[in-house]
Order: sequence, then structure tokens, then C-alpha cells
Amino acid sequence: MSQISVLRDKVKDHLLGQIEKGELAIGKTINLAALSRTIGISVTPIREALSQLEQARVINAVPNRGFVVTHLTKTEARNLYETIAQLEVIALESSIFHLKDMESLRVQEKKLRDEKSLNKRFEFHRLLVKNCSNSILLQTLDSLKVRLRFYEQGFAKDTSFFDLANRQNEAILQAIQQDNIPTAALILKMNWMTVLDYVHQKMDENHGQSVENQNKLN
Repeated sequence: MSQISVLRDKVKDHLLGQIEKGELAIGKTINLAALSRTIGISVTPIREALSQLEQARVINAVPNRGFVVTHLTKTEARNLYETIAQLEVIALESSIFHLKDMESLRVQEKKLRDEKSLNKRFEFHRLLVKNCSNSILLQTLDSLKVRLRFYEQGFAKDTSFFDLANRQNEAILQAIQQDNIPTAALILKMNWMTVLDYVHQKMDENHGQSVENQNKLN
């Protein structure tokens, strides 16, 4: 791996860390010079990293402004969740699970129930499809889930979100253990669609609150 590639990945890891912590806000402009000073990397690999994140729709290049974290929309949310659901189903259907894989999944499922964090949630789904041999499919999933974090990070402290998202995980694992992959795939898709409905509901509520607050100011 070239030096520029290493530096580019370091920039991406830094920005993804900010996303996970909620420090990279929607609509925020990314200051290249400030970012360069913060992580001690020249502007060239930073631009490469930002271009890759733009391709993943995490950020958007705005003329005369630079790179900006893209705003959230219900249409994009639907497209993201439906695409991720379909890709995970494909990956699951082409995976082979061994005893060690099931043990890792059950440990992660318990961690997710106990700790209720986005990192634990995304790790559970990563383990669920990691045995898929299609590396392009897995890379695409990883890129899409970077953007998906913006839709879910607002619920990071909402236990009802995790209860909802986790509800079908045990059923998925039971179906896999029974070698009933079609049923596991069906439940997995339902799981993503259930979370999508929740996200849409919360976006509507937040929009209603914003309109109400604006009317009060006027």
C-alpha cells in the first residue's frame, strides 16, 4: 500500500470517528486546513479521502464552500435502508456459518442487548455477513453504512430504538443455526425495514418540532 493510501485511510478513520461520536454535524463545512493541522497530514491525501467519502454520499462538494456534510432526507433514508437490506440478504444467502461464527454472533448479540450502542449494532451486522466471499459487495455495504450512521446517531441514547432494532436478532440466529437461511434472510430484511419505519417516523416528528419552533419565533 502506498504512503498516500495509508494517509488517506488515516484521514477517513479520523472523520468516521467524528461521525461515531456525533462531532461531525449535518451541514457542517469541513475545513481542509484545520483538518490538516489536527491530524498532521498534507492536503493532498485529505482531498483524496474526502472524494471517497463524497462517493459514499457522506459529504457533498459545494462550489465556493468546500466539502459539506450532506443533509438527511426521507428519500435517501429509504434508498439506503432498502439497498443495505437487499445486499445483506445476498451476502447472508451466500455465507457458510461454522460453530465459531455462531459463537461470535451470540456473544455480539448479547453485547448489543446489554450495551445498546451503534458500534455494537453495526458490528453484529458485520459479523452476520463477513463470510460472504464477494469482497465488492462487502465494501459497498461498508460505504453505505458510513452514511447510515448519520440517520441513526441521533438515536444513540434512545433505548427504544435499540429494543426495536434488536428484536429480531435472536430469531435470525436461530434460523441460521437450524440451517434455514431463507427464513433468516426474510427476518433480516424485515429488521431493516422496521428500523426504516422508525427513522421515518422520527424524521417526521423532528420536522414537525422544527416547524413549530419556527412559528413560535415568527
